[in-house]
This record gives sequence, structure tokens and C-alpha cells, in this order.
Amino acid sequence: MQYWLIKTEPGTWSWDDQLKAKNQTEPWDGVRNYQAANNMKAMQIGDRAFFYHSVKEKTIVGIVEVASDYYLDPSDPKSRFGMVEFKAVKSVKNPVTLADIKATPELAEMILVKNSRLSVQPVTKEQWQLICKMAETKA
Repeated sequence: MQYWLIKTEPGTWSWDDQLKAKNQTEPWDGVRNYQAANNMKAMQIGDRAFFYHSVKEKTIVGIVEVASDYYLDPSDPKSRFGMVEFKAVKSVKNPVTLADIKATPELAEMILVKNSRLSVQPVTKEQWQLICKMAETKA
């Protein structure tokens, strides 16, 4: 199993939207960054990801599971980028903010800290476990 973090602007697609989606599953479309797209290509069905509200909130609010293999994004007219589908697993009990993550020395090497603009990023198993503990959530 691999672990990831996916970022979204809550005004565009929020955790509440994810929970209201049919089967709580939604395609993660619109990614137009090659590094983020390569991260999605590396995902496998069953991998887990933190659902992160960006912009003003900057908070991990939920956990999703990769529910499909990577496929072409029909919203990309040049067919360069693709997407995967994510299914909601659970809300976190205690949302974890970017400030919380930055204040935790063990998370100093996390991509979210070093490259905060990347919308789809890997998370190490150790980082995953520590953030789940901070969030008081088992996943």
C-alpha cells in the first residue's frame, strides 16, 4: 500500500461534496501538472490518501481510497493528462492543519512542507501513521 495527499480548494470540491457524491466516489479531474499526474499514474486501487482543503483552511479533513486505475481525463482537450477516482473512507476525528504539520519535527521532510503547491503528492508510511495519530483516526 502506498499513501498520498490530494489537495483541493473547498470552494471547488470539498470534503462535504465528496461525501455527497454517488457512492462517495468521484473522479479527480483537472490536474494539469506533470509531477502530480505522474503521482496519480503510480497509484494503485486500494492506496489511501489524505483529503486536504487548501487555500484558507490548509487542513487534512478526511481519508479517501484510490478506487480506479489512471485513465485519460476527458476534460483535457489535448489528452495529455489523466485522473483516478477516489472513494471517501472516513472523516478525520481531529483535522490536522498545515501549521500542526510544520510544528512537528518528524514531518519536516514532508512534501507538503517543502513543495506546498503540488496538488497530488506521496506520503511516507511513517508520515501517514503520525498524521493519523495526530488526527485521532485509524485508517
